[in-house]
Amino acid sequence: MINSDEQLVGDYLKGDEKSLEVLIKRYLGPIYGFVFRFVGNREDAEEIAQEVFVKVWRNVKKFNQSKSFKTWIFSIAKNTAVDFLRKRRVQVFSETEIETVVDPAPLPQELLEKAETAKLLESALNKLGLEYRTVLYLYYNDHFNFREIAEILDEPLNTIKSRHRRALRMLRKLLEKK
Repeated sequence: MINSDEQLVGDYLKGDEKSLEVLIKRYLGPIYGFVFRFVGNREDAEEIAQEVFVKVWRNVKKFNQSKSFKTWIFSIAKNTAVDFLRKRRVQVFSETEIETVVDPAPLPQELLEKAETAKLLESALNKLGLEYRTVLYLYYNDHFNFREIAEILDEPLNTIKSRHRRALRMLRKLLEKK
C-alpha cells in the first residue's frame, strides 16, 4: 500500500524514520529536475537538491499537516534555488543539456520529426524569461495546478494564470517564426 505524503509525515513525526526516507526517495527526482531548470547545470542542481532535503529534515516538525507536502517541498526548492542564484549573482538563461540516445538502426521518420519538434520547442522555451518557463514546467512537466504553482512561487493566483497565458502566446509566436 502506498502511503500519502501527509501520512508519511505523520508517521515520521511519531518516530518512524523510514517514512522520511520514503518521502525523500519519492521527491528526489522531481526536486532535482525542478532546481536543474533554475540553475542549468548538474553539479549546482545536485548541491541545491541536497540542501533542500536537509532543510526538509530540519523543518519537517514545523510542517503544517493541513497543507500539501508536495507544495511545501517545492516551495523550499524554489526558495533554495533562488537564494543560490542570488548568492552567485549569475543570471541563468538557458544552458540545458540535451541527452541523446544513439540507436544503430536507422530512425523512422516519425521519431526524427518528433526529435526536431522537441528541439524547436526547447529552443523556444529557453528564450522565455525564467518566470514564464517556471510556470510552464510546473504546470506541464510536474503537473501542478495553478493554485499549487501560486503557493510554490509565492505569487497571486491570477499572476500565475496571466504568466501561463502570456508564456503560451510568446511560445506560439516564437514557434511560428521557425
